[in-house]
Amino acid sequence: MIPEDLRYTAEHEWLAPADAGAFKVGITHFAQDALGDIVFVQLPEVGATVKAGDSLGEVESTKSVSEIYAPVSGEVVAVNPALEGAPELLNSDPYGEGWLVQLKADDPSAVDGLLDAAAYRELTEAA
Repeated sequence: MIPEDLRYTAEHEWLAPADAGAFKVGITHFAQDALGDIVFVQLPEVGATVKAGDSLGEVESTKSVSEIYAPVSGEVVAVNPALEGAPELLNSDPYGEGWLVQLKADDPSAVDGLLDAAAYRELTEAA
């Protein structure tokens, strides 16, 4: 359940190439499973700039409220509008329709420093 073609953070976000040099960001299956039923998502505005490791927003579930962290530094160029009316997409399709934002990375090579699928799998199996 860990897609091989994505990059991951230790905080359970994933990153995938998107259009025009941007990257889609979401939370992993492991994260959504730990959170339980997601009922609300707070995301930044398009045009916001974030630094790697900074808060990108929050996900609220029936169990808790959790921060979402930016995997790379950059500018938010898109926010998933579907999540406003259907935050449960994070549970049902975390790697597809449940993406959170698209970031235009300040330094696209920073993605190389993130975990690959094997390293993320190791991290989640140790948890």
